[in-house]
Amino acid sequence: MTARPYGNNVLITGASSGIGLACLLLFCERGFRVWGVSRSGTSAVSLPDAARLSVLDVTDEQSVETGIRRIWDEAERETGTGIGTVIHCAGFGIGGAAEDTPIADVASQFDTNYFGVLRVDRVLLPLMRERGDSLVIVLGSIAGRISIPFQSHYSATKFAVEAYIEALRMEGKHFGIRAAIIEAGDTKTEFTARRRMAIPEGSVYRAQAVRSVARMEKDERNGYLPERVARAVLHVALKRNPPVRQAVGFSYTLLMFLKRILPDRLAEQVLSSMYLPKER
Repeated sequence: MTARPYGNNVLITGASSGIGLACLLLFCERGFRVWGVSRSGTSAVSLPDAARLSVLDVTDEQSVETGIRRIWDEAERETGTGIGTVIHCAGFGIGGAAEDTPIADVASQFDTNYFGVLRVDRVLLPLMRERGDSLVIVLGSIAGRISIPFQSHYSATKFAVEAYIEALRMEGKHFGIRAAIIEAGDTKTEFTARRRMAIPEGSVYRAQAVRSVARMEKDERNGYLPERVARAVLHVALKRNPPVRQAVGFSYTLLMFLKRILPDRLAEQVLSSMYLPKER
């Protein structure tokens, strides 16, 4: 492992708040130059001099094309080289039953959580290949390995990201492209308050969905701080041969291990006990 195998320049999506902002601040603190992007292009905290935050909508092809090329040119002009590491943090959740969630909402979630990653990488990867050793990190989730009831479509987007990164690692290795997934669990961020709800009145799932989502939100509000996830991202970003995936926290590492060794039916029972609380 070298000190900075992918150089000093980092691009972070979803950088205005939550884990994305925590990554931006930590990487700047460690001496990196960071270009952060988000739909708003603003942050509630003051940013260090090494950070640039601008508007980029990962669901808009033109915004991505224009924004990425502008940032790449700016990085080359100011530092003599382009972006060596991209960290994908843009995303949102939907709470509700699979049956109740409108297809338009599901498509919107995939558009941000999965296709947003693809759009950015389709512009960045050709530039990175020409530049040399580069790294793609995607903020995944425990829900990308274990499907969570009443977060089925969010889980589906994270499962898709897992498959994409596994393939990208093999396809890009010859060209110096590395890729990794950070699997975060319950984290105390604005993600909880911004979760969209698909729990209509009259739904046969409503009572259980309300209890289940309330349990998730309680766990998130009592979860670890985004800075802990940012430290895991930095740890991976400094590795010349990063792991395929990195779970955050011992409990989630253990959960992933149990998922691998337990029979599917038993694993389902364990997850049901965790995420389908009984009515009191």
